[in-house]
Amino acid sequence: MNLRPNLLSRAAAIPLAPVLLVQARRARASIPRLPDAALPWSGSLPGADLIRLLVLGDSTAAGVGADSQSEALPGSLAHEFGDRFDRGTSWTAIGENGATSRDILDRFIDDATAATYDVVFLTIGANDALGLRSRRAFAQDVREIVRRLLAVNPDALLLVSLMPRFDRFRSLQSPLRWNLALHAASLDDAARAAVRGLDRVFALPKPPPYTPTFWATDLFHPGPSGYREWAEFVLDSVPLSLLAPLRRRHSRRG
Repeated sequence: MNLRPNLLSRAAAIPLAPVLLVQARRARASIPRLPDAALPWSGSLPGADLIRLLVLGDSTAAGVGADSQSEALPGSLAHEFGDRFDRGTSWTAIGENGATSRDILDRFIDDATAATYDVVFLTIGANDALGLRSRRAFAQDVREIVRRLLAVNPDALLLVSLMPRFDRFRSLQSPLRWNLALHAASLDDAARAAVRGLDRVFALPKPPPYTPTFWATDLFHPGPSGYREWAEFVLDSVPLSLLAPLRRRHSRRG
């Protein structure tokens, strides 16, 4: 019988609930809580015709696992833009460790839409999965975040990064790891459907196998090498047709 992922994840969680709760508490207690990247959360990588970049979301937007945002997603994406498009980048990061999609709407979307950007990178979902949010609530929130961002940045490239592969997290035990991965896949599927077909919005593929050098010391967040690998994966995954304006803009102005 081919059950839908959300139904299977909910059904599996019921008999396992006592075990999952115990393992979740143990995981929270045993996984070290790493600090956010140091301030400032804005900066630039020098170069011609600066790309304006916003990274918005949860702990990975906060740069957890790296000492500074230049070693986290903003700086890593900026280096990829420089290598591939011969352009500099001015970047801003907004978000919070532990933030859900609802937190972004309630507390951070106003700041995120106070300026305009050429590329917006939304990284969200892990905490929604950890909180066992419903497919419908998560998908609605993601679509509303994207709608608000597009209203201010109609010509921007908006990249949506959703669930990590919890089944590959060595810091989580089974059955917690298995059931969390199942529920995350359900939420991921719903959010992808919610943004599918929106102009210049691209939901990134599910991440490839994590390398041994990907992890920070907590084995839960990326470290500096992980952020660099992630940025490379992002630029390798985005269709060339969506990246073309970043190339053409430079050639026009230069």
